[in-house]
Amino acid sequence: MKLPPDLGVVQMGFETGAVRPQLPPMHRRLPSALMFTVLFAALAWGFSPTSQAAETSSTSTNHYRTGTATRDGIGKFYFGREIAKFMTYHGAPWLERTERQEEERSDLLMKALKFQPGEAVADIGAGSGYYSRLIARAVGTNGVVYGTDIQQEMLDILTNKAAQAGIHNIRPVLGTESDPKLAANSVDTILIVDVYHEMEFPFEMMAGLAASLKPGGRLVLVEYRGEDRAVPIKELHKMTEEQMKKELAPHPLKFDETLRMLPWQHVMIFRKNGQTK
Repeated sequence: MKLPPDLGVVQMGFETGAVRPQLPPMHRRLPSALMFTVLFAALAWGFSPTSQAAETSSTSTNHYRTGTATRDGIGKFYFGREIAKFMTYHGAPWLERTERQEEERSDLLMKALKFQPGEAVADIGAGSGYYSRLIARAVGTNGVVYGTDIQQEMLDILTNKAAQAGIHNIRPVLGTESDPKLAANSVDTILIVDVYHEMEFPFEMMAGLAASLKPGGRLVLVEYRGEDRAVPIKELHKMTEEQMKKELAPHPLKFDETLRMLPWQHVMIFRKNGQTK
């Protein structure tokens, strides 16, 4: 696999998990006093039938831990997994590299997911819009793709590339580290390609994404296979199926199937509780 020019210490890509320049980590930690307050409130109200919010907060807080950061991580752990650093917009050219199709076989992924004309699809951590453009063509002019990212600079690149390609059904969405900013029950399919492992607040993000899915809608997680040591990707930028199932268990999402047709990645599909599409 051809790597980008070495600009110092390298780490994985925001969307692809590819090696790229390391920039200062951008993450927050709750002050210890606030953390104690949240834990106390969760314990005090967790069994109240009217305190669902406190119960959710407890579930999230109980599985976050802080510790010593490794070279490629942020020192924050979720269900025992250290969260990886994310790519800044300076890595956008890597997302558009000519070798990407051969390495990831995006053609096979698109064929397997069978997007339908008129679908509403959210591309989470869309970056430069590599997959957003492919999906936009698949869903047609009656469909829509919400290209979401937490960096406005990435969305500017996404918008410009879509315009250059003559694609007009991609809507850029500026989210936050903990909120995808998508309307409730508005999306048929959510696609997350090599991004989940870099989410700083995975519990909050998945709660928001689950809420945005229509009943029976699907959430598709594409991650480099953590079970396969032959996959030439750093460990923090790979995930096992077991870990992903464990982390999504608190949400109203039911595991459907794993697709295994890609060279280095597995494709895990979850469905939102409710009537299947």
